Amino acid sequence: MTKNRIMAQKKHNWLLYALITMITWGIWMTFSDPTIGEHYLGIPADFPSEMVYVVWALSMIPCAIFALINIKWKLDVRPKTVALSMGVGLLGAGGQLVLFLALKYAPSYLVMPMISVAPIVTVILSSIFLKEKVSKLGILGIVLAFVAIICFAMPSDTEGAASGWLWIVLAAVVFICWGIQAFVMKLANNNTPDAESVFVYMALAAVVLIPVAFLLKSPSELAAYGWGVPTKVFFVQILNAIGAFTLVYANRYGKAMVIAPLADACSPVICCLLSIVLLLIAGMNALPTVWQVCGMVAAISCVFIFSRE
Repeated sequence: MTKNRIMAQKKHNWLLYALITMITWGIWMTFSDPTIGEHYLGIPADFPSEMVYVVWALSMIPCAIFALINIKWKLDVRPKTVALSMGVGLLGAGGQLVLFLALKYAPSYLVMPMISVAPIVTVILSSIFLKEKVSKLGILGIVLAFVAIICFAMPSDTEGAASGWLWIVLAAVVFICWGIQAFVMKLANNNTPDAESVFVYMALAAVVLIPVAFLLKSPSELAAYGWGVPTKVFFVQILNAIGAFTLVYANRYGKAMVIAPLADACSPVICCLLSIVLLLIAGMNALPTVWQVCGMVAAISCVFIFSRE
């Protein structure tokens, strides 16, 4: 097979990488919900979100080692590559830490669809700095994204479904971080000869923020649960690491304006539907309000519109 055919095949595989990210993240998001995690996996709902972050950061290490082996340990150490890749990692890890906090105040089927509007940030930045065009249909998608935010901000009539407005603020921080992250990831991939180096620095950034989590919660909080609970959390969180790994490849061979909605935004749709089904099977109240349904429809519509960009 010629070099040109190999490169063409890799470019074609961006969709496969994006689909892997979408599925793994959708399942990860679902079982990251404290209620679902406790009922189906035996992970206590009061397991500190800061400790979940620590386990997630550690779950990035096996994938990082695999990435290093894949490039024969020849890590790109040029300053620009390091700066951009660490930026990708810090934006992703920072958003992750905030996400785990948000899930303490609202269920995943509300938080995740709101985060799905992150592609609007990617689309805007890509159109300005990468000169990628936004069609009239894309503008409609941006409007729908803001409609989704307004709908999710409406008070909930379902007692215990969500606690106050803090979760909305936290979720907004996450989607801004992740929207910028997708744009910076494309810049990093354009600057380095291999996608693996980008992911390794992402994993390093995740580990670097572990002390921040320990400032919020003592390491003794994690030790109090023994090995059983953290191990279960690890197997949930490694789904995120795998999705992040394939996302880097998807961004290398595909357009950021397309990858963001397919990977970052479609996964909350899977989470939304799977979460509601699992909660209903468990006999729990999982029916959202009218406003929340409208928000979900707007967010999902936004995803499909961006997928056509």
